[in-house]
Amino acid sequence: MTTLISFLGKGQVKNTGYRIANYRFEDGIVRSVPFLGLALTEYLKPQRLILIGTAGSMWDVFFEQQGDATDEEVLSLIDAVHESRVEPAMLKAQEEKLSQKLGFPVICHLIPYARNTAEQTEILLTLARLVHKDEEIVLDVTHGFRHLPMLALVAARYLTHIAKVKISGLYYGALEMTSENGETPVLRLDGMLHMLDWVESLATYGKDGDYGVFASLLQQDGLSADKARQLSQAAFFERCNNPVKARETLSSVFSAIEMHNGQMGKLFHNELKNRINWFRGTDRAAWELSLADAYLERCDYVRAVIYLYESLVTRATLKQKLNPNNFLDRDEAWKKLRQDNQDAYDLEHLRNALAHGVRSDRNEIRNLISDEDRLKTRLKGFRRTLFS
Repeated sequence: MTTLISFLGKGQVKNTGYRIANYRFEDGIVRSVPFLGLALTEYLKPQRLILIGTAGSMWDVFFEQQGDATDEEVLSLIDAVHESRVEPAMLKAQEEKLSQKLGFPVICHLIPYARNTAEQTEILLTLARLVHKDEEIVLDVTHGFRHLPMLALVAARYLTHIAKVKISGLYYGALEMTSENGETPVLRLDGMLHMLDWVESLATYGKDGDYGVFASLLQQDGLSADKARQLSQAAFFERCNNPVKARETLSSVFSAIEMHNGQMGKLFHNELKNRINWFRGTDRAAWELSLADAYLERCDYVRAVIYLYESLVTRATLKQKLNPNNFLDRDEAWKKLRQDNQDAYDLEHLRNALAHGVRSDRNEIRNLISDEDRLKTRLKGFRRTLFS
């Protein structure tokens, strides 16, 4: 089901509402109406229309233009609008008449003026109550107060996550861009929603370093499906502590990432290249150490200590001219290293406590995992003393 949510604001001309505009859609269709929401109902054919306005919005003029309100009802609304005291009961009869005229349900709902955080929050909560899970939502921000389009962008993201709906369109009738031939372009601002997808992914990436969140976005931005899948696979292998497979996959996709020049990809292009550049290290020990640094920077202590430990084991294996990809060789090299290296011995115990969730029998280790500042300092100490 598709629901159109259209904001109703103040009329541009006193007591006459919005002037008629020749709204031109992307495909060349033109509709001459005073209110874009009405043209959108014909153009998009939604199954529901939700009209959102304040107690001072032009409800009186809007319903009068529909030709269904009685003189008495209009006069009552004119006074209420003028004094900003429109009440839900005044809208109920009109929404029923409009529903019959359009042939689908219409909801007229009052919202506050969004003058402060409390009112802005109330609007988001109201919209969440009005929509249904899994339905498609189209937002029309043409006629609301000038600050409401900004709130509509926030609402679009909020409803996506909280109400589990899909925002399929964001429309704005740009009256100020009316051409010489008198046509007003109807702009689709969906690109802004797509930008918010990237911003959200950037926030997710900044927290946990998982660049796999960009695979689908890069594909939408022009990266081939195969390369996007490889990027996602590389992130999966890396987070499963398999740097060998991750490096193998990244070496195949890196050139495509490096050459990618999509419009949205520009927001993240350089950061992504820097993040996955670890695969160019000289050997497995270098790859693992780079990953340990990356995860420690993001306070992902479990992965940081695992990669730090594995890098130390790999380093010892290579130094003893053994195979770093052979478990028995790695075990042999590690046993030799920790015999006379207290820091290596401590790192192993810390790794076991974090990776396996086993309560250590050593007070030092228990103290480390009960204090974040102490743990971070100690991990940096391991990094400095064991890899100097």
